[in-house]
Amino acid sequence: MIEILRNIAAFVVLLGILITAHEFGHFYIARRCGVKVLRFSVGFGKALWRRVGQDGTEYVIGMIPLGGYVKMLDERVEDVPADQVDQAFNRKSVWARIAIVAAGPIANFIFAIIALYFMYLLGLPAVKPVLQSVNPNSPAAVLNVTQPQQITAVSGQSVRNWEEVNLALVSHIGEESLSLTLTPVAELIAPDSDATAVGKTVQLDIRRWKFNPEKESPISTLGLIPYRPNLVPELAVVNKGSAAEAAGLKVGDVISSINGEEFTDWTRFVELIKASPNQTIPLSVMRDGQSLSLSITPQGRLNDNGVTEGFIGVAPKLPEWPENMKIDLQYGPVEAVSMAADKTWQLVVVSTKMIGKLFTGDVSVKSLSGPISIAQGAGSSADIGLVYFLGFLALISVNLGIINLLPLPVLDGGHLLYYFIEVITRKPVSERIQEIGFRFGAALLLVMMSIALFNDFARL
Repeated sequence: MIEILRNIAAFVVLLGILITAHEFGHFYIARRCGVKVLRFSVGFGKALWRRVGQDGTEYVIGMIPLGGYVKMLDERVEDVPADQVDQAFNRKSVWARIAIVAAGPIANFIFAIIALYFMYLLGLPAVKPVLQSVNPNSPAAVLNVTQPQQITAVSGQSVRNWEEVNLALVSHIGEESLSLTLTPVAELIAPDSDATAVGKTVQLDIRRWKFNPEKESPISTLGLIPYRPNLVPELAVVNKGSAAEAAGLKVGDVISSINGEEFTDWTRFVELIKASPNQTIPLSVMRDGQSLSLSITPQGRLNDNGVTEGFIGVAPKLPEWPENMKIDLQYGPVEAVSMAADKTWQLVVVSTKMIGKLFTGDVSVKSLSGPISIAQGAGSSADIGLVYFLGFLALISVNLGIINLLPLPVLDGGHLLYYFIEVITRKPVSERIQEIGFRFGAALLLVMMSIALFNDFARL
């Protein structure tokens, strides 16, 4: 229950910030173009707070935080006093109307840059994208990794951590190939050095690369196996009511053997547990310098493929990452501007490609996410830390800006489409055609939202 409330609170904060940024873009440019703004509302429904400013604009916070709007003086909506006609939206030039409508999505892109700017100022801790090996039966098998190597570029795009690798890989879904540039870890050049590391670039055939983004990672499905420090056999978590607690295991126990097999690594330990659902197996641990012999019966549960696997409810103590594998993406006040702008552009490119691939069928509609998924992401990122929440804010802000630019008549992009037609034909699109377009756009948007909500509930 606490987690749900946390997610809802983070979602409301996130949506409130992004809606305010979007509507402020419309508001600011409308005022600059001489349009009278009657109301600036964040949220719909009954007003929780309202105030009329000295500029005559009514500022409102609505009860339902799922959108917002800027109401401008417009003769098409209501009667306008003769002395205010020149301040009506519909009386402005087509280029002024284009600027006002486009300002909302543009404000979302600018806000993403601001959020990422502060993220880079604070510093984003991460680990370098170092490969331990590759899956021999995968598109990445051609890399032939025999020693740890760092991925420094994906199809010529520089990458610094696994999040950037993931983002770059996703943009290639549905394509025929991509390239990875690798540099052996031993040859990596220190950040302060003037020298440059020389890497090899390998082309990967990805025509048969398919994966379910709901359940699988593009990194693992491509066959890339990231470097991870070996997990130690010391238990850091023992869940209450679990098979581990019933067997007498405690936090701090060090596993020495299981089912008569000496502990070698955590992966092998997990495999043995999964292969023994509802079967009692012997287990030896070290506790306070003494060896204890226990018996444990893993609980059975179904995995995503419907197969019953063993589960005991423990987690190991996490080892420290080697210092040469860590990276802190932190920049000064000036450099952070270019880094934030570059990252925003990358998000715009990838998001645009993904939306395009939804229509071509290269990406399944099952990947669409709605408010529930966004709320979960907002809550999780806020729980991890401010820098991660800022990064999530930027991602959603970019997507909000792109979606609003889609040429659907109920969105900003639809209005822009009509205005650009007016620029070409030198006359406004007829109200009848606009009405038909609005109905079609509303229906299509409702279908997309329904699919996103269905996907959200299916993931719960």
